[in-house]
Order: sequence, then C-alpha cells, then structure tokens
Amino acid sequence: MDDAREDLLEHEDTDISEKPFLPPYNVPFRSTRLNIQRSNVCSRAYFVVVMVFFHVYILNVIALLMYVHYNNGPGDLVNGDGASSAPVISTDSRLPQPAPSGRELHVEDYSQSFSLHRMEGIRVGHVQHVSIVPDRTHEMKTLSLKPLLFEIPGFLSEEECRVVVQLAQLKGLMDSKAATPSQEQAELNQPLLSLSTEEVFSLLDLNQDGFLQKQEIVSHSRSRDGTWLSPDNLRQILSGLEASPTEILTIGEFRRVYDVSQRPRQQRSGSLHSHFKRRSRHTWLFQGPGSHHVLQTLRKRIIALTRLPSALIELSEPLQVSRYEHGDFTNAHYDSSSSQSETTCAHTRLAGNTSALTEVSCRYLTVLFYLSSVEDGGESTFPVADNRTYDEQALVQDGVDLTDTQQACGKGNLRMTPTAGTALLWYNHLSDGRGWMGELDEYSLHGDCPVKRGVKWVADSWVNVDPDHQQQARYQRLVAQRHKAKSGMDDHYQSFSHSDLHLDL
Repeated sequence: MDDAREDLLEHEDTDISEKPFLPPYNVPFRSTRLNIQRSNVCSRAYFVVVMVFFHVYILNVIALLMYVHYNNGPGDLVNGDGASSAPVISTDSRLPQPAPSGRELHVEDYSQSFSLHRMEGIRVGHVQHVSIVPDRTHEMKTLSLKPLLFEIPGFLSEEECRVVVQLAQLKGLMDSKAATPSQEQAELNQPLLSLSTEEVFSLLDLNQDGFLQKQEIVSHSRSRDGTWLSPDNLRQILSGLEASPTEILTIGEFRRVYDVSQRPRQQRSGSLHSHFKRRSRHTWLFQGPGSHHVLQTLRKRIIALTRLPSALIELSEPLQVSRYEHGDFTNAHYDSSSSQSETTCAHTRLAGNTSALTEVSCRYLTVLFYLSSVEDGGESTFPVADNRTYDEQALVQDGVDLTDTQQACGKGNLRMTPTAGTALLWYNHLSDGRGWMGELDEYSLHGDCPVKRGVKWVADSWVNVDPDHQQQARYQRLVAQRHKAKSGMDDHYQSFSHSDLHLDL
C-alpha cells in the first residue's frame, strides 16, 4: 500500500516537473519559426527592389558615358594612350573644300587657356613607346635635344611608301633646278633657279596686263627659298613701286628696280646663308577629303603622333614629296622663319597684316618620311645639332661652310641614313614658356647630303602655327565663316584652303 502511494507520488512529481517545460518549448518554437519565414519573405522582396534600382542606375551611367564619348568632337586631342583632352583651338577637324560637303566647319569660342603639345626628349638615345595605330606601338628614339629631334622606324609600311611615290609620279614632279649638270661648276655662287628679269616680271604679273600692282608682288612672296625672289628683293621692288606716282610698274620701270634689288644680295655673297641651293624634283599632294586613303591615314597618324589639334594639321600645308637623284642635294636651311614686324605668316594671310611686305613660313614642327632607302649618300644632316652654343661664324671650319652640304656634309654633328618607312620629327621653334610657339630654334638648321648611288624619295609634312595665337584663332574663325558662306563668295575666295597655296607656283 505504501509502495503504491510512493509510486503514485513519484509519477505526479514527474508530471508536474515536466509539464511546465513542454508547453513553453513547443509553442515558442512554432512562433519563432513563423517569424523567421516572414522575415525571409520581406528580405527577398527588398533585395529584388534594390537590385532593380541598382541595374537601372548602372544602365543610366553607361548611357551617360556613351553620350559623352560620342558627342566629343573630332577636334578633341586624342592622346597616345587613348585618353581624350580638350583641343588647343576648338575647331572641327574637317578641312574646308570648295565642293559642297555634308559637314560644316565650326569654330567655337577661342579659349585663352590653350597650349601646343611638345614631347619630352629626356636625353639623347632615350627610347619611348608611342601609340600611333591600333594594336601596335612604335619606338621613338631621341636623336637630339637641340633641336628636339626624334626618329620613329616603321612609321610607314613598304606598301604605303610605294603608294605615296606613285601618287607623286602621277601628279607630276616639278624641277627645282633648270640647269644641266655641266653648268653646275659655273653656278656654284649663283641661285640654282636662274630667271631673267622679263621672266620674273611675267611670274609676278598675275593678270598678265603688263603692269605690276602691289598685291601681285606680295602674293608671290610665298617663294621664300631665295632661288628667284628673296625678301630683300621684295622690299626693294615694293619700295620702287611705292615711289612711283601711279603705284604700278611697267616692264621698263621694273627692270631698273629689279636690277637694284639684286645688288644687296651680290654684296653679301660672302655671308652665310646668302644662297639657298637645292636640286631635286618635288610636288604637293592634297590630304583632305577626297584624297587617297593612304594620304588621309598618314595625316591621322601625324595627329596621333604630335598630339596636336586636328584643325592645326588639316589647315596646314599639303604633303610635299621630293625625289633626289644622283648628285641632288639641299643646302642647310631652316624650315620656318623668325617672326618680324614687317612679315606675316603665309598660312594665315587671310587674317594677316595686309600691309606686310613679305609672307614667311611659320612651321611649328616638321615630320619627314623616308619613302625609299638609298644605296649611298643622301643623308639628312643637322650641322650644329646639340652644340653647346650657337655661333653663326663657327659654321665656317677650315674655310669650309658647314651649310654647304656638297662640300661639308660629312662634317655635320648629326646625320641620318634614309631608310624606307622611317620618320623624323623635329621642332623648328622653341616654346615661349606659356605653351605656345616661341623663337626659331637656330639648332634646327638641316640639309640633305648629295645622293651618290640610288634614288632618294622623301615626304615633308609641316604643321603651320602663327606665333600670334590670336591671329591663328582669327584665321581659323575666318576659314569657318567662309566655308559656311562659300556659296556667296567671290571667285577669288572660292578656294581658301591652305592646301592650295603652292599649287600656283
């Protein structure tokens, strides 16, 4: 009996001790499980909303980047690494043409915060890699710091060199020397292109009316190589014209004035650079819209290499292609000119000083392409490259003028052998310290040694920049305006592209 009572009490104690734990354990477990399920449902919906907004935001960012990319004008400067920066002078890159075009030339407001890109030479022998064409880099080697001169092998392919040569042959080459080889010795101290007074008068008389006006004389000042009309000649001729009561010159009056204009050059025959001698054949190739695709590709590579605004390059001179045969040469000279008050740049003559006596070359830099290799001779020489100081009198050594490439080509400081496809780039001017073109670099004196064996083909591309940045901007604005209103222009201004400057010579 007692045992049964104790068993019953133990059973009740067990039930009492277990009952408080079972219900609280079971009920909260179900409630907690339901709460977790509700929380998961909310998290998924929130996640979906967040992801939708995130994708919309990414799509908006991509669309904005594409809009900015495709709305950058072609005038923007594209760096070698693909980065884009603002152009020096805001213009459209299309070169205006007389023929109607589906795209107009626009010039934005001129900005004073500009600069002309100038590559760093680092040191002589330094090699840097430049991106000129897609998926390829070129090695650019510093050959000189004075002037800043670079060499880029493989700039053109063999096929591209052949095409440019063929185009020059189809266009037709113009002799820069009329004399035969037997006359060379008799003309060592005379200009290589010898013209009579009557021939000079005929060349100046553009309308062939038998009279010379001031504008006719100034218009021919683009021939600045000294072979038939030098700046000193022009000053003397213009002085004689202005002294005339009628301000015109007949052939008789011109003969007297022209004879006087020849005397100062003869008196200075012993000074350096008194005669620029050149013997070769050359022509000019247009590179704008409608030209051969190789020529247009070449211009694009120059833009990529120099990192200059396309407007500057496309409004510069056309490509000059020259052929040097046995004995042909070019004496040491400068591609550009020093700025003077009485001169104006030939390429900005539309917006230039109309009262200026002469037009001069204003070439910021030169890019020279070797289109063929030469068996012997024909080197490009820089007689005073990297000299400690520049002294014109020091150009005469042991009685030999270093500018005379016929006699002293081997004595120059720097010579480059022509190799097909190789390009040379050098700056003709120093920087003005404010990002624009400064004084003429006197160390840029260069020439071509006589060809001894083989044929030498070269092409020169010049980038024209006016030392006066405001005048350069006015010129580009004027070009854009006249392109826009070309349908109502006079015949005299129908073709205002600088690419036509040399076609009339």
